[in-house]
Amino acid sequence: MVLQPTLLITIDGPAGAGKTTVSKMLAREMGYRYLDTGALYRAVAYEVRAAGIRPDDDSGLGHVCDHLRLSVEENRLVSNGMDISDRIRSPEITMLASAVSARPVVRQALLGIQRKIGRAGGLVAEGRDMGTVVFPEADLKFFLDATVRQRAARRYGQYDKGNGQTLDQIEQDIRRRDENDSSRDIAPLKPADDAVNIDSTTMTARQVVDLMMARVRKLLEAS
Repeated sequence: MVLQPTLLITIDGPAGAGKTTVSKMLAREMGYRYLDTGALYRAVAYEVRAAGIRPDDDSGLGHVCDHLRLSVEENRLVSNGMDISDRIRSPEITMLASAVSARPVVRQALLGIQRKIGRAGGLVAEGRDMGTVVFPEADLKFFLDATVRQRAARRYGQYDKGNGQTLDQIEQDIRRRDENDSSRDIAPLKPADDAVNIDSTTMTARQVVDLMMARVRKLLEAS
């Protein structure tokens, strides 16, 4: 079967569910582009922290966003001419990204960027509100989840010796971020009504991608 080259696929879910791994695998398997929207919010958080701006200072946040120049070059995230790919994965930036992403001024600034990228299709977009807010017209939507303990273990394995954090501390951070992301007024974390929900707790990344590919083929057969 020849896969349609213009599908728009979204993968949402909480931290540590495996979104990044499976999104990259799915995009590569389909020959699609990959969009890590979480990295865009981390970039804002990085610049906000560097400027010494509080996450609730909407005027300051707006100033940062107005002067933000983001680009992806050879799978590296560049902000205002600087490669920040390795600087946005710390626990501090993670929590700050969750805080700034709840501010309307930040979400509005990044919304246009994301929609422009997705306009041509042929894209796997990973995030927390891709299927509900950014791309409600997406051809296929997934919501990937797992138990908090399993997600914490995965995140711990991604960090260099846990980034100085214990497994229990990472689990506590994830629970706090889940609460922040799910309870915010703007674009709360939740599955789209028409999303395919996948619990990856006991699944490998390969099994998750195989399940997603099966849904892609089913969609194409029905069209």
